[in-house]
Amino acid sequence: MIKKLAEWLVRRIRSDATYRIQPSLSAGEVLGEMIWRGRSLVRAQWKLAGVSGGRIRFVEPGCSFRHRRHLSIGKGSVIEFGSRFHCLGLTGIRLGENVTVGKYALIECTSVLWHVGDGMVIGDNSSIGDYSFMGCAGGIRIGNNVLMGQRVSFHSQNHNSDDPDKLIRDQGVTDQMIVIGDDCWLGSGSIILAGVELGAGSIVAAGSVVTKSFGEGSVVAGVPAALVRMRTKTLTGAGKAADVGPIDGSTSSAAEPPGETSRLA
Repeated sequence: MIKKLAEWLVRRIRSDATYRIQPSLSAGEVLGEMIWRGRSLVRAQWKLAGVSGGRIRFVEPGCSFRHRRHLSIGKGSVIEFGSRFHCLGLTGIRLGENVTVGKYALIECTSVLWHVGDGMVIGDNSSIGDYSFMGCAGGIRIGNNVLMGQRVSFHSQNHNSDDPDKLIRDQGVTDQMIVIGDDCWLGSGSIILAGVELGAGSIVAAGSVVTKSFGEGSVVAGVPAALVRMRTKTLTGAGKAADVGPIDGSTSSAAEPPGETSRLA
């Protein structure tokens, strides 16, 4: 009975009629998770008071939200333990539906008052991993169904440093938006730098530093990240993306996907 009730609730909240609870879980374990989620739901009512978006949202303990009038969080989204939002920005922070922000993640639009940043927009069913940093002064746009591992970081702003006779701190900054397409997977510890655009269906291997843009279906790895292979969509397998192997014919281990546990929204 408890499992059936939990499944019904999740299906309603996530608008997902296919959702199923793992059969091996006991009723007591499911009940414990329901109680935890219930407390998070109640907490969200006052933590997110005045924040636009859906009413059914979940906030775990230790989270903070500054400049909430610049924040929007969609229905079914979960903000996990200790996450921090600094929402002061021209666009602010806008989370779609069923978004998960992992434990101790930091999302920051503006760090100084002399230069107000842009912000971040993230689509439905996407996730940000534990301990991740989203520096969105230059703007971050993330599509739907994007997965991230732990400790992923985005840096959409650079310090200017062309003049060796001036302090770097006195040379100003350059903002460049980062754009991540739908259905991408960013492995644990990956770093995405200013101006990068990743096409839909791309994969970034764990620990990679992405300094340039890549098209749809790219699998990239390394420091700096380079193209390892391409993914292609075929008419077989109901149109699912199919791996076609390394583009250079090698069997390098770097060609494998990130291999880290990613957060699911």
